[in-house]
Amino acid sequence: MSIAQMMKDLDAGLKQTGQDFLHQGKIPGNTRPGNHSLRRKLFIGLSIAIVCTSVLAANVILRSYDDYKLARKNLREIETYRLILDVANVLSAERGPSNSVLGADILADSALQANLSEFRTRSDAALDRLSSLYRDASGPHPLVPAILLNPVRQQLAFARSQVDSLTAIPRGMRPLEDVQSVIESMFKVIDIFQAVIRWKVATLSSSNPGLAAALQTGQMLGDLREYGGRLASQIMAPIAVNQKIPLSNLVDNNRTRGRLEQIWQLIGGGDSIGYRDPLLASALHEADRLFFGDGLRMTDALIAQGRLSGNYTMSAADYTSNYVRTLVPLERLRTTYLDITIKQLAADQNRALVKLSSAIAVTTIILAILIGLVLVAQKYIFGPLLVARDEVISLAEDRPTAARSTRRYASELKSLFDAIDILRNNLAERASLTRQLKHQAETDGLTGLMNRRALDLIGESQTSNQVMANGVCLILMDIDHFKAINDTHGHLVGDQVLNETVCVVRNMLRSDDIFARYGGEEFILMISGNDLAASVATAKRIRRTLEAHPIPLPDGGTLNITSSFGVASGHLGRHAWPRLLEAADKALYRAKADGRNCVRFAASDEPAFAPDQDQPAPGRLAAAG
Repeated sequence: MSIAQMMKDLDAGLKQTGQDFLHQGKIPGNTRPGNHSLRRKLFIGLSIAIVCTSVLAANVILRSYDDYKLARKNLREIETYRLILDVANVLSAERGPSNSVLGADILADSALQANLSEFRTRSDAALDRLSSLYRDASGPHPLVPAILLNPVRQQLAFARSQVDSLTAIPRGMRPLEDVQSVIESMFKVIDIFQAVIRWKVATLSSSNPGLAAALQTGQMLGDLREYGGRLASQIMAPIAVNQKIPLSNLVDNNRTRGRLEQIWQLIGGGDSIGYRDPLLASALHEADRLFFGDGLRMTDALIAQGRLSGNYTMSAADYTSNYVRTLVPLERLRTTYLDITIKQLAADQNRALVKLSSAIAVTTIILAILIGLVLVAQKYIFGPLLVARDEVISLAEDRPTAARSTRRYASELKSLFDAIDILRNNLAERASLTRQLKHQAETDGLTGLMNRRALDLIGESQTSNQVMANGVCLILMDIDHFKAINDTHGHLVGDQVLNETVCVVRNMLRSDDIFARYGGEEFILMISGNDLAASVATAKRIRRTLEAHPIPLPDGGTLNITSSFGVASGHLGRHAWPRLLEAADKALYRAKADGRNCVRFAASDEPAFAPDQDQPAPGRLAAAG
């Protein structure tokens, strides 16, 4: 008998049991008719009123509490995000005094050195504050992971050492290439810190989609200030050593100018950040007048001079001082936008708190009135009915119920609880059998992974997994020479190799990735999205990890294995799934033909199958290392 037929017969039996109770109108052991007195009807009416009021009130209170909790979390997270952007701004600002000392004789101008020391102290304090904050007062989870901040500190220390080494050389002897290299090292500090900003934006956007717009706008405003600073730094090296501006600097400067204008068009060319707010409108106007007016004209004048000769009308220190003043409106624009956003979130939090308090107060009053009406009947009728109601709901939701005694209940209520016990036993039997059958039908007995049947059910259904509705990448993995392992070491060792492989691979996957045993020594990874390049990179990491992972043997030795991988991207569905499997299988065949222990992926002209490819092989298959 098939599993489907067994489930069908079980459902039919349970339905017949329920119909017997309904049509007969009685429960075994019950010989007395129900009590239809007015008092009972009154209590039933009051109980319904209490239940309905409780359900409605709970719904309102829970929603109000969720709104309040979300508003409080949004406020806290946006304040943290603002702190990260402020740190980025402080790190970016250190380039100004660094550029000034690169264009001056530091021994003759101690004021520049003092200014640089002050900015360095500010940068260190900002990083220290960021690394000392924790997610909550109990710690020890840092607000920003140290793995993201440590590279920033290392690059900052390296860039500073380059600045100090170069400024120790007399100004006239400093090579242009060295000055440019130092400036690019300072750029790299912010480039590395961008990982912190991207991490925060991705984390908050996934957990709080309502903050996505504010986060993106805040990041664009921060980028506006950063690219504004880079615009000047990209021509600072030739100004510092009084030489003509190289073509590469001009190209970089033009590219940065284009990014600035693109961001400004997105921010200032529409109502994206709210022209209706007078503070924002004033900040936008000031940024347009000072930076996009005075600042860019000043830069264009120096570029024109640098194209003709190395004679500039401004020194590096003077240009830095004058140009930094034009960057202040960009900082003010970002600060104003975040201030307004935080103010709005604080107002949302206050409104949610008022709504929550009102809901709790009104609910308390209504319930107090209703409870006062039924206190007398609680012990004899209402209490048992609520217990029965809770048990039925628990059964419907598959939750355990506490032990009870029915000795003090009336005979009618005892019969009701007898019926609940019968239903509980039937549901428990059905649930146990269902779990066993489902587990046997969809799980691989050796590895505990999803088996081929379960995987095909997912693959052939476009609605089975909404996360993968927009496309998937399939990684087909085959352990190399597995038959030789079985023949040499025995099937028990072969089983150990399979289980060890599963443990290694599972620890490298995301929570929403699907991992299944496809048969024998073949496994399948199903990854959401159609990013074929990322999936190929995942297959490479798994290949390297398996190759480097020794598997212990019962005799005390170890065994190293390798695996071959075929990667393809496509969609789920009854017709698309076989094609996706075929593409991955062909890629795996190619990997085996190319000597095993490598990754190959299927390529296609279709958009969903055409990511950037490295080292494409002839035909529809490409190599991936």
